[in-house]
Amino acid sequence: MQDKKKKIELRNLKISDYLELRNSMIEAYKDWDNSFWKEHHIKKILELFPEGQIVVLMDGKVVGSALSLIINYSEYGDDHNYVDITDNYTFNSHDPDGDVLYGIDVFIHPDYRGLRLGRRLYDARKELCENLNLRAIIAGGRIPSYAKYSNEISPREYIDKVKRKELYDPVLTFQISNDFHVKKVLKGYMPGDKESLEFATLLEWNNIYYQKSDKKLNKEKTVVRIGLVQWQMRTMSNLDALGEQIEFFIDAVSGYSADFILFPELFNAPLMADFNHLQESEAIRKLSEFTEPIRQMFSKFAMSYNINIITGSMPRMHNGLLYNVGYLCRRDGTYESYEKIHITPNERSYWGMVGGNSIKTFDTDAGKIGVLICYDVEFPELSRILADQGVQILFVPFLTDTQNGYTRVRHCAQARSIENECYVAMAGCVGNLPKVNNMDIQYAQSAVFTPSDFAFPNNGTKAEATPNTEMTLIVDVDLDLLKELHNYGSVRTLSDRRKDMYVLNYLK
Repeated sequence: MQDKKKKIELRNLKISDYLELRNSMIEAYKDWDNSFWKEHHIKKILELFPEGQIVVLMDGKVVGSALSLIINYSEYGDDHNYVDITDNYTFNSHDPDGDVLYGIDVFIHPDYRGLRLGRRLYDARKELCENLNLRAIIAGGRIPSYAKYSNEISPREYIDKVKRKELYDPVLTFQISNDFHVKKVLKGYMPGDKESLEFATLLEWNNIYYQKSDKKLNKEKTVVRIGLVQWQMRTMSNLDALGEQIEFFIDAVSGYSADFILFPELFNAPLMADFNHLQESEAIRKLSEFTEPIRQMFSKFAMSYNINIITGSMPRMHNGLLYNVGYLCRRDGTYESYEKIHITPNERSYWGMVGGNSIKTFDTDAGKIGVLICYDVEFPELSRILADQGVQILFVPFLTDTQNGYTRVRHCAQARSIENECYVAMAGCVGNLPKVNNMDIQYAQSAVFTPSDFAFPNNGTKAEATPNTEMTLIVDVDLDLLKELHNYGSVRTLSDRRKDMYVLNYLK
């Protein structure tokens, strides 16, 4: 005869649940005298904070519970005990305007352990913490197996051994597996806890979605819309013609309420046609004379179209040297520059370009970004520096003439996304410029890449353009998914680096 299927239900506690709750508490705390909450306790906590009291039912019977309060943690600090937190079991410590969800109890009836019901309660508590925008869950955790080892090791040594899985503790092992970390050891935390010798661990789970309630009008976005311009190289008679084409794309992309628009590397090369009679090195220096007027144009468009613009790159003369630079033109009117660090052999021999010396992230109203120009994305050290600075979206303007050149950039860009747990958006030029030396043909397929984990596309590609066709690509990326990846990903390449074995030093 088959066992009857069991039904599990998770919901908020009701006062009518008290008798079943009491029976489960008595069984869960058999070794404790008079350890269960009285009915007046439950009535009081339900009046103060009903949404914070959660029960799990099996076939309609209450078999476990998680009870919580909201507290202003600064009033208690890390040195407190259970009587302090519950205000001598009156729960008057509950503060609806507090910043921490404090777990005061969690238990499962012994007959129903092994079904991961405790994990369900903890997941519900985490969801509540996020929904209420509280910065953390904190609890004092018993260490009931410590009494067996107290003559041999200190509480701190015991905790370290449990962390390393050399010892098992029914409470602490569970807490650690649910992403709580130990802040410190508390002595005299819970009177009467003989199994723990009244020691406890101060445990914390941080809400990665917490936002301070500063009531700012312009809060940082979590879902960011990116527009990529796959730019067609074509003959342009003058700067005004180039400006018309730039504005066309900005107008089109901003019409979709995009936060960023990315242009490719050296997209302004058509203006070199008038200098084709000169040596390549002289022609590109003539092109650099347009860079500042184009930058001013971009800054104006960024404000008038309410969009942050990554201007691709353009040649720029500085102190007699030729650099490959671009600009982040923010929609608030500010701008900053970035430089190509690594210069290709072709750029060096034909144009006499030199590499820049500065690499950094940029703060925007839609996340922290970085920019690596084409060849730079093939050097993983640069993106690692940006990752250490907290980059969320890495933009890669590029220019490649052949498919194998494009393949190098594409695969390296995708690798940077995976290893640095960030989004990478790349945009390039297509078409040809028969009247511009050293800029004859282009090959591109613009794309947005993602890390490789369950929350992202299976192939790590969010979207990609049609190869060698002028077009725009509009893509939404969710920055909250990066937070989840950093903390709970299947692998965590940022946090798991062996910094005890090797480090990356940025010398500037």
